[in-house]
Amino acid sequence: MIDAAKITAIEEAGTAVLTLSEGLEEAEFLRSRLTRSEVRRQVRIIADTSLELPAMARSELAETDWDGWALTARYLHADGDDGEVLWRAVTSLIPATLSWLRVYRHNQPDLFIATATARE
Repeated sequence: MIDAAKITAIEEAGTAVLTLSEGLEEAEFLRSRLTRSEVRRQVRIIADTSLELPAMARSELAETDWDGWALTARYLHADGDDGEVLWRAVTSLIPATLSWLRVYRHNQPDLFIATATARE
């Protein structure tokens, strides 16, 4: 079953990251402490929320790189420089995730509607 609230949280955090990082080059992003800090917070929301999704939900949305998000979560919870991990999320993971979620919503709207209705 798809948890619409969790998918919405992933989409909102992803959109926030893309807005924050729009037009930035990698070096610029890595130097900007404020932007990087907020991007880290939003990326952790996505990574942690993706780990909370049931296996069945992840299998219904199989094209999404859930393993990449699990690895991202592990890096973000470890001590150390996470600049490369964040930049990969900004330039690769987030755009792909949001794109696949749009495709799933368009091609399989029942996956999302059924969950929202079931929770009401």
